[in-house]
Amino acid sequence: MRDILQGKLGFGTAPLGNMYRNIPEEEAIATVDAAWESGIRYFDSAPFYGAGLAEMRLGEALSKRNRNDYILSTKVGRVISDELEDPSTRDLGEKGGLFEFGRKNKIINDYSADATLRSIEQSLKRLQTDRLDFVYIHDIAQDFYGDEWLSQFESARTGAFRVLTRLREEGVIKGWGLGVNRVEPIELMLDLEEAKPDVSLLAGRYTLLDHERALQRVMPAAVKHNMDIVVGGPYSSGVLAGGTHFEYQKASPEIIEKVNKIKNIADRHGISIKAAALQFSLANPAVAAVIPGASRPERIAEDKAALNTVIPAAFWEEMREQELVAPNAPLPTNVK
Repeated sequence: MRDILQGKLGFGTAPLGNMYRNIPEEEAIATVDAAWESGIRYFDSAPFYGAGLAEMRLGEALSKRNRNDYILSTKVGRVISDELEDPSTRDLGEKGGLFEFGRKNKIINDYSADATLRSIEQSLKRLQTDRLDFVYIHDIAQDFYGDEWLSQFESARTGAFRVLTRLREEGVIKGWGLGVNRVEPIELMLDLEEAKPDVSLLAGRYTLLDHERALQRVMPAAVKHNMDIVVGGPYSSGVLAGGTHFEYQKASPEIIEKVNKIKNIADRHGISIKAAALQFSLANPAVAAVIPGASRPERIAEDKAALNTVIPAAFWEEMREQELVAPNAPLPTNVK
């Protein structure tokens, strides 16, 4: 993926599916326009985000752009039905209520071959495009399926894995991988001889607040297998960007305390915590891009400024001394 990206900052569209709040249509479109005007050319979405709402809004905003000028990824594993349901009653594992303001269309979990092709067909229509560049297999992990996650993984292995491999070989897509909030599914996939993923989206697991587990196996394995990592959720669901959510729920007092420690150090060195969060995620050699989400145009300018901030080495030295980053975590500067 990194060979064709035009920059390391992409745009994650989960918020455009009315995550946490009912976002006006014009505000959603204006946010995508702001991303484009800032130079962002990689956009990621998923049917799961508001039961197709994020894809529809992204497709509308990008319909006036030249398709050759941007990279587009979405996900499979959820098919959106015409049947309606009450969003508040959906079983989303640890992510309950995440898209209660999204569309009411029923979301069907299905990682089979047929469902994968059906999901892609639906996404192409919602995104108003004739092709996808990268496809991620969405959420085959513990946070959504609990003890059943391995059976869902096996369904994807014999279904989505093989379909996406064939589509890549046929030149229909450029690559595929997983899009998950846990490290274990990526570890398991990379241990399989049959799977040859190109890129995986790891959300929330390689951030300033939570990166130790990913450092142990996933990041070294990704480099070994020549698989790029796209970091989603670099602000840990918003708590590293002034919000109150961590892991899509209200942040605990312990998390708030850790964030305040980081913020105090950032303030002393005259930088934003956003800048530290973005640049930390990008410092790992496995990472090809980072895709923070946004639902307001002004957030895009903040992300761009954060990426371009010059962070003094003394900031990272203090973070190391305070044990707020793992001793073996690659940093934007060569701090021991």
